[in-house]
Amino acid sequence: MEKEGIWVTGASSGIGKAIASEFAKVGCNVFVSARRANELERLKEELDEYEDNIHVFPCNVASSANVEQTCKKITSDFKLNCLINNAGVTSFKSAEDNSVNEINDIINTNLIGSLYTIKSVLPVFKKSESGTIVNVLSVVVDKIFTDSALYSASKQGLLGYSKVLREEVRKHNIRVINIIPGATETPIWSQQIRKEKGELMMSPESLARVVVSSFLQKDNLVTEEMVLRPLTGDLN
Repeated sequence: MEKEGIWVTGASSGIGKAIASEFAKVGCNVFVSARRANELERLKEELDEYEDNIHVFPCNVASSANVEQTCKKITSDFKLNCLINNAGVTSFKSAEDNSVNEINDIINTNLIGSLYTIKSVLPVFKKSESGTIVNVLSVVVDKIFTDSALYSASKQGLLGYSKVLREEVRKHNIRVINIIPGATETPIWSQQIRKEKGELMMSPESLARVVVSSFLQKDNLVTEEMVLRPLTGDLN
């Protein structure tokens, strides 16, 4: 049986790296993308036991041409069953203090980049009459955190887009899953915050196992949205 193919963006570190690792361990072909090609190669080396399941495709999701080219490269040689939209950046600043460059980087990566990847895979999924799109969002979609206006805008925008998309693609047996995690111990947080509050955060590996489980549900059901928080709740 042909391996199922999973495209993971933002796979060079944090949640994306953990998701890619978990999918490789369950025997999927995992196509890892990020801007830092050297980190993707390092991931493959770290997973030497499963290196045959890891395939490196460097990609800047903020470039529509780069995304389209990467999708074509993947699908020309492999079967693609699932897209994991995980690439993301942030800046913990007030709305007034965000620079124009930060506005462009956060919106283009977190929101527009995800729309580019979704647009690139839809024809593939529609042709096969199956497919799964998983968006890694954040609890900022339904709770206000100061100094995160841009990040909130990017994630809320993707949430709204995904809800409409889900209704448009149901007839093609395409599943749209939104994973909404709380604080997770990744490099998106400063070393100081991770040192002080790391024990209160979820691990990327725990979150990754939930993502893999949601994909593997193949009965006539879909986990459309799942909110995951540390047992102790949101960080203050």
